[in-house]
Amino acid sequence: MCTVLFSSFTTKPNPPAKEPVKLGFIPLTDCSPIVMAKELGLFAKYGVEVVVTKETSWANVRDKILTGELDGAHCLYTMPFSVYTGVGGKAGSEMKIAMMLNENGQAITLSNDFCGKVGFKQMNKVTPVVAAKLKAEKEVTFAMTFPGGTHDLWLRNWMSLAGLNQKAVKIITIPPPQMVANMKVGNMDGYCVGEPWGGVAVKQGIGFTQIATQDIWKDHPEKALVVNKEFSESRREDLKKVMKAILEACIWLDNPANRKKAAAIIGKAPYVNAPADVIEGRLMGDYNLGCNQGTEVYDNDYMLFYKGGTVNYPRKSYAIWAMAQYVRFGYLKEEPNYKAIADKLILQDLYEEVAKSMKIKIPTDDMKPFSLTMDKTVFNPSNPSAYLKVVKH
Repeated sequence: MCTVLFSSFTTKPNPPAKEPVKLGFIPLTDCSPIVMAKELGLFAKYGVEVVVTKETSWANVRDKILTGELDGAHCLYTMPFSVYTGVGGKAGSEMKIAMMLNENGQAITLSNDFCGKVGFKQMNKVTPVVAAKLKAEKEVTFAMTFPGGTHDLWLRNWMSLAGLNQKAVKIITIPPPQMVANMKVGNMDGYCVGEPWGGVAVKQGIGFTQIATQDIWKDHPEKALVVNKEFSESRREDLKKVMKAILEACIWLDNPANRKKAAAIIGKAPYVNAPADVIEGRLMGDYNLGCNQGTEVYDNDYMLFYKGGTVNYPRKSYAIWAMAQYVRFGYLKEEPNYKAIADKLILQDLYEEVAKSMKIKIPTDDMKPFSLTMDKTVFNPSNPSAYLKVVKH
């Protein structure tokens, strides 16, 4: 017979290990801050375990963030506003913006049918060529990646700048990594998406770059770290660690000397799965335009991830601008409560806390009027209604 003796004193059980933070990304060059934070060991440096997963579409990212299957993701900065207002999801569903990841670096790609008829930044030639194509083929199709997403807004702004009636053409939704394959089989005449899928179309000889989005709006906001509402509240300290790691990755990425290494890593199959030379070229601002148009070199307005902290600050004015576009382009029949939605969905206080702890400067330009590079209509975030009365539709 064996007697078990229990100690007269008790020891505290070890606390259960926290679940790893689950972050998703779409295969695009601007997923680099999350991927490189993982690859450089920065999440581990800040004491948080992160699992990074490749997702298939923006709708998939939206659904997984809302259900909590993902704690956060590399995401179109406009998606939380699109979803909340009912443009791209169930109205009232909350996704939170913790910080911005990058600016610039998307493009409008046209099929070879337009080659020789519309050149780089030749906005005045787009509509006549589309009109002729409509007459001959009855339908012209352009693709973007998510209703109310950034690529959707850049495409519609491009059409407005070109004087193209948006109701005359068909606009479809295609996930970013599927753009090139769809153009190859003739499913669309043009598309707006992030790199490297503009550059890949050029490399494969199936399309050309008509304009980069930074030509439409220099230093425009693009992707954000978007998180699940409950995660942002219940694991705030872990979120702060994640943000610190990503901010350090953004600083690393903005050093040109590191971009070749980044291109080689994110080009691998588990990540973007695209040629490293295409990723690197456009990361460095060296754009082979295709269609015998030569090369365009961007020296201070290519894809940026940090820029002294000006990139990463989540501005409410940009949220208000995006929602004004929904009204402008007919997604919303009435203007939403812009400020209340921006206040609800942007974790500006959290970002400021993290940035200050890292001695990163907080920009002071939020809520000041601004205009795009090509469309000079002044947008005052305190009075979107005035903008909507004068801007071209």
